[in-house]
Amino acid sequence: MTRSVRLSLEQLQPYLLDVPPPRLPPGQVPSEPPQPLRWSEVFGSDQPVEIEVGFGKGAFLTQVCQSRPTAHFLGIEIERKYVLMAAGRIAKLAPKNVRLACTDAKWFFSNRVASSSVDVVHVFFPDPWWKNRHKKRKLMSPDFVADIGRVLKPGGIFHFKTDVKDYFEQTQIVLGPEPTLREEPDSAYGLDGAMTNFERKYRIEGRPIYRAIYSKRDAS
Repeated sequence: MTRSVRLSLEQLQPYLLDVPPPRLPPGQVPSEPPQPLRWSEVFGSDQPVEIEVGFGKGAFLTQVCQSRPTAHFLGIEIERKYVLMAAGRIAKLAPKNVRLACTDAKWFFSNRVASSSVDVVHVFFPDPWWKNRHKKRKLMSPDFVADIGRVLKPGGIFHFKTDVKDYFEQTQIVLGPEPTLREEPDSAYGLDGAMTNFERKYRIEGRPIYRAIYSKRDAS
């Protein structure tokens, strides 16, 4: 049995975006607030930009970067081990349209993503954080939903999936009042069969998958 060859950090570097939140003492703010990224500088060209929040082992990104080479994909994941694992898989394909960021998604959206600059935001199978003391860690908060609406271009898509019915219903309750977003039919956005590891596993097991599609309302 042969082991897969691990790539060096130097080989992975072209796929890693260095955007960690600043580590400051409590109550202290940075002297110069971080500026929103320019996607043309991140990717080297102007193409539609899609962001996946919490990409895990990178299965979805690995598939879509090949099936849609004319789009740019940014993955955000807070666990460094998964960032390096996904970067290793992606680097072996040598695509030019993927970058990975090891950072907190809420901070990143608030501080580094310009308004009306993103075409699609994907959130797939986020941790439901069942315990009451962990509620503040839930990704799909009103503030984060508002930031999703802010960063999407008019007509842009927010794509959400989970296997947890309660979390799906809670998320729809959070999404409902957001004035920038409008719910669309489930068929409004296709993915050419691209799936995360979780979705592939759950579909084999026969678990139901709950999916929501929202679009950014036109300001006019």
